[in-house]
Amino acid sequence: MASKFFVPGTDRAPKVGDLFATIAPRYDVINDLQSFGMHRLWKQQMVGEAGLQPGNHALDVCCGTGDVTFRLARTGADTIGFDFSHPMLAVAAERAAQNPLPTGSGTVCFQQGDALQLPFPDRSFDVVTISYGLRNLADFQRGLRELTRVLKPGGRLLVLDFGKPDFLPWRWVYFQYLERICPLFGRIFCGDGDTHGYILDSLKAYPAQHGVDAALRELGYVETRIRCFLGGTMTLNVGQRR
Repeated sequence: MASKFFVPGTDRAPKVGDLFATIAPRYDVINDLQSFGMHRLWKQQMVGEAGLQPGNHALDVCCGTGDVTFRLARTGADTIGFDFSHPMLAVAAERAAQNPLPTGSGTVCFQQGDALQLPFPDRSFDVVTISYGLRNLADFQRGLRELTRVLKPGGRLLVLDFGKPDFLPWRWVYFQYLERICPLFGRIFCGDGDTHGYILDSLKAYPAQHGVDAALRELGYVETRIRCFLGGTMTLNVGQRR
């Protein structure tokens, strides 16, 4: 049975908004538990792949509670965290107030809005990242076009998200984990198993790493690469805008 938070097509946004409003207070704790803390390593590797320099400008789309945003800023880049969920951004702002960035970091600000209609001029950023967000957009290809629009020529786009393992027996095991175990985190911490049952429903409708790579190449990206973690259960797509 599909999660009540998953609706395909253009009606997805309100349901996803309800989902993140529900999980925002426990989002970081659940991420640590369901990934055994490894999401921190994957995010740090993504930031390393970004190749940012002090003074660069970075945009972290679907930033959630700001985990990647803060990591990007620590490289010295002036960074904007962008998300459509006010409850998630409220947690990010609280984290920023409680844990000031070290000396030498770039600036950080957070902004609310629609990832399919970014309020930034063309070619504004040296690096654009999106973590666990492209899968949630009503139209992932339109989302990639919009991320590309605000990226400078020669800039890098990085997409971190759940993947689909190429080795089918491992994919079956992984999908069993998402179907049977992940909803338990939702029931325990959010009072609703559908909050994390949503992951598998959204992943099945998402083209995952190979589809994203193909879409990037169609958009003219060069040096596209796929990095797989844990046998492809998590994946990082990297591309450089021509």
